[in-house]
Amino acid sequence: MSEASTLIPAKDKNPTAGALQPGVWRRLRANRAVFIGGGIFVFIALLCLLGPFFFQTSYQDTNLDLGATPPSATHWFGTDDLGRDLFIRTLYGGRISMAVGFAATAVSLVIGLGYGLLAGYAGGRTDAFMMRAVDVLYALPFLVIVILLTVVLGRSVLLLFLAIGLVEWLTMARIVRGQVRALKQQTFVDAALACGAWHGRIIVRHILPNTLAPVIVYTTLTIPSVILLESVLSFLGLGVQPPMSSWGVLINEGAEKLDVYPWMLIFPAIFFSATLLTLNFIGDGLRDVLDPRD
Repeated sequence: MSEASTLIPAKDKNPTAGALQPGVWRRLRANRAVFIGGGIFVFIALLCLLGPFFFQTSYQDTNLDLGATPPSATHWFGTDDLGRDLFIRTLYGGRISMAVGFAATAVSLVIGLGYGLLAGYAGGRTDAFMMRAVDVLYALPFLVIVILLTVVLGRSVLLLFLAIGLVEWLTMARIVRGQVRALKQQTFVDAALACGAWHGRIIVRHILPNTLAPVIVYTTLTIPSVILLESVLSFLGLGVQPPMSSWGVLINEGAEKLDVYPWMLIFPAIFFSATLLTLNFIGDGLRDVLDPRD
């Protein structure tokens, strides 16, 4: 069977190039927001990942005799009221928060991408039914759903990934569905159908690659929102459980003792805010670079 591309007009000859065209890479290299934000984020991620290996102190080592002390040459970020080194706990907390952000985003990406592809390509009553289900879920408060899922599934870190991912896929599904409905009207899809191509092949080979640009952009914007949601849950006591730490846990502990030990809030909040800002810079930069109108 001949390939559908043989019937595609010249202007549609490379329908699967999507976000990988050379001009896109050139604009990406010229976008300072992406590179500055990406550089800061990579530095924070590597510091959280590799930093604890250079210290013999663990995030759960306590020293009740030391207690809460301000930043010093020995303890760069100071210690909390149990004598635990706040610098190490901030790095370990970054590991947990970013792991939750990426893992839960991956769960939402898989569900939302598959759901949106199926709804958009099927169309008709199937599409209407699937999207009404999304509308119903949208009407429910996200935080309440996550809290219920956390209570039902348990409070382990792995189940926290799943619980957050199960409520973050709705917008992804809508974005993908809209892209697929528009792509179905393109000539390269008609050409593939005329050649007798299987619907699954059309979705995977021709439609899916053309949805990558908005999917990539929204994924980079989902990660900080998931990290923020995990922090809210940890702030409410429903996220990571002691003695483990996340940025949400540390911010919660610091907020309770802000008047007495302000450093317990300041340093985790700086790491948390810097990570969210850099990820948003990356997402905004990618949105500008991958915008087809540009």
